[in-house]
Amino acid sequence: MAASQGMITPFEPHQIKENATGPVISYGTSSYGYDVRSANEFKLFTNINATIVDPKHFDAKTFVDIVSDECIIPPNSFALARTVEYFRIPRDILAIVSGKSTYARMGIVVNVTPLEPEWEGHITLEFSNTTTLPAKIYANEGVAQVLFLGADEACETSYKDRQGKYQGQKGVTLPKA
Repeated sequence: MAASQGMITPFEPHQIKENATGPVISYGTSSYGYDVRSANEFKLFTNINATIVDPKHFDAKTFVDIVSDECIIPPNSFALARTVEYFRIPRDILAIVSGKSTYARMGIVVNVTPLEPEWEGHITLEFSNTTTLPAKIYANEGVAQVLFLGADEACETSYKDRQGKYQGQKGVTLPKA
């Protein structure tokens, strides 16, 4: 279904555990879901500008932009990233995103809200480093698993119908009021 309906682009039909440079944190199709990769675009939280984090009046200066194959998250801080994959969720599907155990066992929490029916875009990922040590996230390797929940019938009102504010997001998308 993911390949035939263009739900995930690019789509990897197998679980990839190694590439030309050696072992990688796995990504691609898993038993009952799909393991996504982080792109190399990160927004690292910083307090250099002493701004207040306010969801109604968000100040982009709370982040530093990083383009790299890895991101070092300071202790007790977080970073935003986006998936390599672009998603198009069908009207009768809800998707839940959960962090991979490799990162969870290091104290890295991956937070993503549900992907609602007919939502599309790159998934914005939040990586929270709950440890007292710096933590490394690798771009172009697995970071989270998407689980797809099918409904018996299509929803009455989809994310697209509601004209959700994050519809069609590309890149790392910051909060919108």
